[in-house]
Amino acid sequence: QVQFMESGGGVVQPGESLQLSCVVNKIGGMFRFATLAWYRSTPGKQRELVAGMKPSDGSITYSDSVKGRFTISRDDDARTVYLQMNELTPEDTATYYCNDIIGSGPWAQGTQVTVSS
Repeated sequence: QVQFMESGGGVVQPGESLQLSCVVNKIGGMFRFATLAWYRSTPGKQRELVAGMKPSDGSITYSDSVKGRFTISRDDDARTVYLQMNELTPEDTATYYCNDIIGSGPWAQGTQVTVSS
């Protein structure tokens, strides 16, 4: 079964940046064909799709709340998807997860991002 391993979270101040990484294991050559995405969740709120990236044409989608500040990218050779987060605000505080674009894979532990002054 596919495994997602997120990392890169931490505690930062408003306006700072973080880059999250997600290594996808047990997917083999199929990684190149997978539409992958980053999600985030906070207690009491529904999990939110933050950014998704198609492999075929590289088209990308972002939630309105992060558009212009976050950038999703991928390295097919490393089976890794990244999320560069700039101009972080306290509203970005959440646990961040990666999965496919419909969230059909197993959810991993995620990586915690805390934005606080």
